[in-house]
Amino acid sequence: MSDLLKQRLQLIDTPNNLPLLQQGLRGIERETLRVDLQGKLMLSPHPKALGSALTNPLITTDYSESLLEFITPAEQDISIALDKLDAIHRFSYTKFDGEMLWNNSIPCELPSEAEIPIAWYGHSHIGMIKHVYRRGLALRYGKSMQCIAGIHYNYSLSEDLWALIAKAEGDTRSSRDFQSESYIGLIRNFHRYSWLLMYLFGASPALPKNFLRGRQHNLESLSEDTLYLPYATSLRMSDLGYQNNVQDGLVPPYNTLLEYMRSLSMAVRKPYPPYAELGIKKDGEWMQINSNVLQIENEFYATIRPKRVIKSGERPVEALCARGVQYIEVRCMDVDPFEALGINLSTSRFLDAFLLFCALEESRPTNSVEGDENTENFSLTVKYGRQPGLMLQDQGEKISLQVWGERLLEKILPLATLLDQQSHTHEHLESLALQREKLRDPALTPSARVLVEIDNHQNSFSQFALAQSQHFAAYFKDNPPPPETTTYFEQLAASSIEEQTTMEATQTGSFDEFIEDYRSRTSSQICCDGLGG
Repeated sequence: MSDLLKQRLQLIDTPNNLPLLQQGLRGIERETLRVDLQGKLMLSPHPKALGSALTNPLITTDYSESLLEFITPAEQDISIALDKLDAIHRFSYTKFDGEMLWNNSIPCELPSEAEIPIAWYGHSHIGMIKHVYRRGLALRYGKSMQCIAGIHYNYSLSEDLWALIAKAEGDTRSSRDFQSESYIGLIRNFHRYSWLLMYLFGASPALPKNFLRGRQHNLESLSEDTLYLPYATSLRMSDLGYQNNVQDGLVPPYNTLLEYMRSLSMAVRKPYPPYAELGIKKDGEWMQINSNVLQIENEFYATIRPKRVIKSGERPVEALCARGVQYIEVRCMDVDPFEALGINLSTSRFLDAFLLFCALEESRPTNSVEGDENTENFSLTVKYGRQPGLMLQDQGEKISLQVWGERLLEKILPLATLLDQQSHTHEHLESLALQREKLRDPALTPSARVLVEIDNHQNSFSQFALAQSQHFAAYFKDNPPPPETTTYFEQLAASSIEEQTTMEATQTGSFDEFIEDYRSRTSSQICCDGLGG
């Protein structure tokens, strides 16, 4: 443990300061495909009974009409967020007719690219730009990749806690700048150590053959319909999943929020001729927002992002520039196919301890050499994480995944202890113990368990994933929410539809004008004078 981490733990571990740990916020965004009862992708529109995908704050769609996204409110205790995620699932199942949720990160066997429906958000300018953005994703990467599902974990520490630390350390920056740069330090540490999350929680070692659409790969055949790598943890996070070669090196390792914003802003402005050849408009219809490397900031496929709640029509970089970092979003977590919600409380408790460690531990400046090392460690773990004797690199020194993992858990132990002390539970330490067992026995990891279950289903990924999805569908159908919960969600759905209708009826100007204004706000001057400049 570094001296800085010791000092910060001592600062927090007092009767007056310990409660500040409880005041941070947690939230979950869970993506999941709608499929029919045989596991085929639903091609129908987003169910109207779930409300407007544009304006319902809890139930929306991601890339496709078929890809639901359930969003919990931000809560001080992740257990409350999980309870609310459970309620969203239960309510949704009361509105499904002949369909269910696919409980896996890797999609079901998909129909042709042309048949996969792009998400539709109505005729408002905001709704149309969301749809056009997704048209652009289809052109650039194909639709299949956009059907991969994941768990996004939103995390923040109390602003009062950041202020306490800044005062104790004599930091003279503004509270906003200290908080923002501290989150950037968290992100640097996350990149150093996130391979551990892939080993412990990766759950996608196999996929259906048709998912690759004929792309080249180095996977092995498990059966006629299934490909895999024997020691993989998360093919979803490998170069077969979300990775995008056009984006390689797009946002190099960064040491300040300003560096991050400048890199991202440049990517949104940088022309990319192959995208231009695809066309921005076709027969008067917008096919993509622009032909640059990124249409918008969210197209950058990062495993973690600095975030700030944005206002309607505001760009993410504009929000960060104006008001600083508010929270971080972890984006590399697979859906756990053995859990009804795709994630459980134990995993969440470990994430809290892991992220608190990343936030409070010393975070030395990074560079491109370390960035390459971090990328390689992550890549090796997602493809070969359970391979006996797998070696990673820590600052140029070779070290086995198991040894390094044990050392990290030892460093996280005091954070888990402090969180349990604050919450009067043993859940963080109990989760830490579970993760230690996985390090010692790879057979206990979700990825290993998935392969065992696939073997029990005739070596077919699709049969395994279908069985899990049917199991949890039956569970939710047999356990509907209480009437008052159903009423709450129904009212939320109805009001969201009314809100969308009002937006469409009262907007002014043309969509062409709206999108041109949106495009113009990728100014080369953004943040060039520093934060808020």
